[in-house]
Amino acid sequence: MRTTKKHKLTNPEQFKQNILTWSQQFDDVVWLDSNQYQQQYSNFDAVLAVDAFTGLQTDYHNAFEQLKEYQSLTNDWIFGYLSYDLKNDVEQLQSNNFDGLGFPDLYFFQPKKLFLFKDDTVTMQYLKMVDDEFDSDLKAICHFEDEERSNLPNDIKIHLRIHKDEYFNKIETMLQHIHRGDIYEANFCQEFYADNTTINPLDTYKKLNAISRPPFATFLKCNDKYLLSASPERYIKKEGTKIISQPIKGTAKRDADYIMDSILKHDLIADQKERSENVMIVDLVRNDLSLTAKKGSVKVEELCQIYTFNQVHQMISTVTSEVEADTNPIDIIKTTFPMGSMTGAPKISAMTIIEDLEETKRGLYSGAVGYISPEGNFDFNVVIRSIIYNETNKYVSYSVGGAITAKSDPLKEYEECLVKAKAMRTVLEG
Repeated sequence: MRTTKKHKLTNPEQFKQNILTWSQQFDDVVWLDSNQYQQQYSNFDAVLAVDAFTGLQTDYHNAFEQLKEYQSLTNDWIFGYLSYDLKNDVEQLQSNNFDGLGFPDLYFFQPKKLFLFKDDTVTMQYLKMVDDEFDSDLKAICHFEDEERSNLPNDIKIHLRIHKDEYFNKIETMLQHIHRGDIYEANFCQEFYADNTTINPLDTYKKLNAISRPPFATFLKCNDKYLLSASPERYIKKEGTKIISQPIKGTAKRDADYIMDSILKHDLIADQKERSENVMIVDLVRNDLSLTAKKGSVKVEELCQIYTFNQVHQMISTVTSEVEADTNPIDIIKTTFPMGSMTGAPKISAMTIIEDLEETKRGLYSGAVGYISPEGNFDFNVVIRSIIYNETNKYVSYSVGGAITAKSDPLKEYEECLVKAKAMRTVLEG
């Protein structure tokens, strides 16, 4: 179905910069970049999919069944996203909050052109109809230079959807739910936004990625809609019959001073509140994975390990399972979605309370971007630390959140949100 060619790269980083710029001529683009971060379960250093041959865009109604049918019919690589609001397809829930972005709930496409990066080699996979364009594309990419742009700061005024006092009131309400026993943890998010605003999506992505250098960075373009993501988190991966989920819960800021930075990292390791957040979500993920797992195969490979990124230290756990070879990949996604790290426990109660207290429809934020391979393998990130942009609406948004538990201090939770928002705000306000 696809013609494959391999090309040795003399300067892989320059080639990646060139190919990202070259990709902007297409309406459908997904770029996934590990930033050379040595993740145990990584298959590629980076992946680029462009130029839709077929596609699926839909709202949440029967969305997973539509995706199952589309994936089965294409029997090929498909790339795209799952928005948080697909929760309404999985459970009897609604999303009625304000939505300034207007993204479809689900979007996938079958790319005509696919580039898989590993070490100093790029593997190009083209559908037969365009395989006569290998050589001309390669030549164009190798000689594609970034057009010169004046390096002016973005003139953007960021607004808060929820102001500080209102945030404290909402956290107190959530704590009341916890003390009543309605939930024992929930992820509460708030939006920062700018309207009547124009940005250069690729430049903005490059600046955000340069600050954070995360293992699950994403540039996504769907016509006039863009995701610019510096995500550090994997949602779920399927590799043969093995399923891997790596929830993040627990965050500490970095410090330029090595000793101070080490203290902050040690404090995160020792923080019982952060650890309990992580363990609660690990239990939820274990339960989700058990719905499709072979009996007794769900394992916690890492519990509360500290991973260090440019902006923050994070507490990450790794939960795995084994599935039968004939298990449908979409069923594995559907039974674990939305991811536990962005919802709470019990999951349905948490999502109901989240919807009631948050002011904004999450949409693509806290959803997932990734791919499904012809063999039914897949890999999806969690859409956090991300700027989302609707070019037609001139609306720019980024959201941040944190897990609220019985031990939460509203002021500390608010300060953690500002730490998580720092990179996006720096890039946008320039």
